[in-house]
This record gives sequence, C-alpha cells and structure tokens, in this order.
Amino acid sequence: MKTLVIIPARYASTRFPGKPLALLGGRTIIERVWEAVGQTLGVDRVVVATDDERICDHIENIAGEGAAMMTSDRHHSGTDRCGEVVERLAASGEEYDVVVNVQGDEPFVEPTQIQTLIDTFADSRTDIATLRTPIVDTDELLSPNNVKVVCDRSGNALYFSRQPIPYHRDVPVDQWLAGAQYYKHVGLYAFRSHVLAELCRLEPGTLEDCERLEQLRWLENGHRIKVCTTAHANIGIDTPADLAAAEGQLAAMQQKKRNKTQQ
Repeated sequence: MKTLVIIPARYASTRFPGKPLALLGGRTIIERVWEAVGQTLGVDRVVVATDDERICDHIENIAGEGAAMMTSDRHHSGTDRCGEVVERLAASGEEYDVVVNVQGDEPFVEPTQIQTLIDTFADSRTDIATLRTPIVDTDELLSPNNVKVVCDRSGNALYFSRQPIPYHRDVPVDQWLAGAQYYKHVGLYAFRSHVLAELCRLEPGTLEDCERLEQLRWLENGHRIKVCTTAHANIGIDTPADLAAAEGQLAAMQQKKRNKTQQ
C-alpha cells in the first residue's frame, strides 16, 4: 500500500498572513510539520502543497527539489489542494493508494497519529479516516471553535458540529462531562485516492453551509468516515495569539524532555 502525505500550506491567511513561515522556537511552523510527518513509518512520499513561491522555496531549501508543489490559488479547502496534487502526480505516472492530509498549521502533530490513520486502511471497508480526542473541560466543550463528533458503535462518524453533541437533556451543562463522554474532532484526514477524487467533485450542501465544516459534505453524500481515538490533542495555529500560546507549549515540552533525560 503506497502512501502519500500532503501538507497544504496557504500564505494568505485572513487571520494570520504568512503563517506557515512564522517562527516557532526558532524554526518555521511548516518546517516543524514537515519534520513530524517525516518521522512516520510507512510513508512513501511527503509533499507540501502551496500557492506561494516563498513557502515552496523554503521547503525545497530544507528538503530538496520535489518536496513542495505549487498549486492553484483558487482552492477553497486543503482537501481540494490535495486533490490537485494527487491528480498531477497520477498524470506523471506516480500513483498512491492512500493520501493523508496533514494541516500545515499543526506543528505538534504526532507521527503516531498519522500512523493510526494509515493503519485503518488495512480494512478494505475504510475509505476516509480521521481522529477524535476526549473532551475534559466544559469551556472546551462549549466553544464553537472546537468541532465535536459523535460516532456509531463501529466508530464511524454520525455527525460533526460546532455545538456540543449529544445534547444531554435534563442535565445542567456543567454536569454534561460527568454524564457522558464527549469528543473533539482532530482535523487530520486520510483517504483512498479514488475517494479523494470523488470528494473534490462534490458541491457544498446545506449542512456544510450551516456549520462551515466540509466533512459534512461527505456525510451528506453518503460517504463513511472512520474515526479513531487519540490521546493527543493537537494545537492548531490560526492567529498570532495562538502562536504565542504554542511557544509556551513548546517550552513546556522541551523542559519535560530535559527532565526525562536527567532522570
């Protein structure tokens, strides 16, 4: 099973222009994502997909020619950008069975998370896979910035929402976490290549328009999404304030590693 990891990275972010090239602990965000992906076993190729030559040049200076690919600036999502890369590689005779989409603004992504997604494709019934992590804080549960997911008994997604789901009837909100397990969606995806091509041809539907979540387009069109659980809650960087928080997280991680080495 040949596996391709694509890291979509857009320069012109509305809330944080130039985000992929912003420094975190002295290295760019996109470099840190690249490094984490490169530590994952079973990956045949990694490509940064971008619409900006500065990002492309930066990655190729780090990892060599072919490590980045210039893509259209008209894409509405990272999924569409991944679709272009897969289509162009296939046209040149380079085909892959599984494609993993790792967002370019998640420098703390764990190689084990990517491996977990890849492993789900040993099951021939898996067409799309993603991750979830337990919610342990009520503020986190109520924040619309945290996407929640509910699954069936086989671990397939039933629905994603910015609202807390399930609604715990007749129970005060501050007691919801004591009465039920809630999960936050972790936005890493993996697809069979032909399924990714199908997804890129779909038009947005009512659910996606309401929640602004593209995975609802896939569910609304009958696609099944396998959801695996991870204990690691990734920290995405959307704003300069998020970057400042990430600096603190990185410092804590580095200190923990130093303490473990000294033991």
